Amino acid sequence: MRLQSSARLGAAVVIVCLSSVPLSAQSSPPSDAGHQHSDQNQPAAVDHSQHQMPAHDHASMALSARDGSGTSWLPDSSPMYAVHGSRGPWNLMFHENLFVQYLKDSGDRGSDQFGSINWAMGMASRPVGAGRVMFRGMVSLEPWTIGGCGYPDLLASGERCDGEKIHDQQHPHDLVMEMAAQYDAPLAGGVRWQVYGGPAGEPALGPVAFPHRVSAFPNPIAPITHHWLDSTHITFGVVTGGVYGRTWKAEASLFNGREPDEDRTDLDLAALDSYSARLWFLPTSKLALQVSAGRLTEAEADEHGDSHVDVTRVTASATYHTPVGSEGIWATTIGWGRNDESGVATNGLLAETNLSLADRHMWFGRFEVAGKTAHDLDVADSDEVAQVAKLQAGYTRYFRAWEGFKPGIGASVSAGFVPQSLEAAYGSRVNAGFGVFATFRPAAMGSTR
Repeated sequence: MRLQSSARLGAAVVIVCLSSVPLSAQSSPPSDAGHQHSDQNQPAAVDHSQHQMPAHDHASMALSARDGSGTSWLPDSSPMYAVHGSRGPWNLMFHENLFVQYLKDSGDRGSDQFGSINWAMGMASRPVGAGRVMFRGMVSLEPWTIGGCGYPDLLASGERCDGEKIHDQQHPHDLVMEMAAQYDAPLAGGVRWQVYGGPAGEPALGPVAFPHRVSAFPNPIAPITHHWLDSTHITFGVVTGGVYGRTWKAEASLFNGREPDEDRTDLDLAALDSYSARLWFLPTSKLALQVSAGRLTEAEADEHGDSHVDVTRVTASATYHTPVGSEGIWATTIGWGRNDESGVATNGLLAETNLSLADRHMWFGRFEVAGKTAHDLDVADSDEVAQVAKLQAGYTRYFRAWEGFKPGIGASVSAGFVPQSLEAAYGSRVNAGFGVFATFRPAAMGSTR
């Protein structure tokens, strides 16, 4: 069902809550009586290998470098780009990433667009009983700042717009990206249990979603493997339960696996008839590994758009973060995803990296290979699965922090590669693209620059 007014009301509540975060409190950790926060004051990207926290300390902390999108995990050595403070027993945190960009892709399917890719997220947590409760909200203004059916992203595919398959564009995010709550408490020994859910959230499937990955953070453009790895990061209806220790986590979800419709301002709630499971292993403070699988009911519209098909998805990923200097990080993610729908299986492989020096200079790159059907790319009917690839590289220069936030400017170049069978549709087997952008995001916590 559609709950457009509820979505807008929820987004308004999130925005009001975000505006209440005391930004001047960024450099001081939030108070939390009875809990230690020894890692929260460390400079960004400091090697945590000598500060490995036991599982119960990790869970009780209001802020954790390990927490990614939904219930996913990053390595413990991850920097945290956020502002935070406290009000009474509540610990508050605010994240955001804003781009104002011009993008252009060449070739017969290329396009150009000026717009803004953006999101903002707020969290509020406090102790309750033996555990801790956290409320999370995330919104995006892309329904109004991205025109048409999406921004140029050659070889991207997924979802529908104006009754047609979206291809060679990345669809805008929904107004409400997350509206969820989480409770975490001790179970036995060093093991804890966790429950997470809400009308908008992310199930236990895939790696940390690309807007939250440190390896992708300075890059405004979504991966073309998004719908093979982390497209469920906006799910309208999800419940996740899990147990975990210091280096491992096992979790499972029931959720609504249907893709959002093209009305980006409502909540597309439906039955929680999809399911997934995921295992995490963090053998060191620098490495996070996951494997996951899920069954997404009625996830994708069929080739005619009048019915939906189920998708079985399997993913595996490795994320490695290592400090560079006092305030830098080298972050790399390698991920693989496999979709099986209507008896056709396709694979996607992603490798992306981001080298940050002193939280000012960021060089980023991404290489992807994906098998895409004629339906995915909206070309003439064919049973062939076309192997396409995309290479992207870019640089972002951030300037001195202002009130806890960092402005920056950047540029990227890309090349999309298609097989000979798609040359007629794309005009060439290699099509170039570029982008220029201004950006604005929080400084890394603990940064002195």
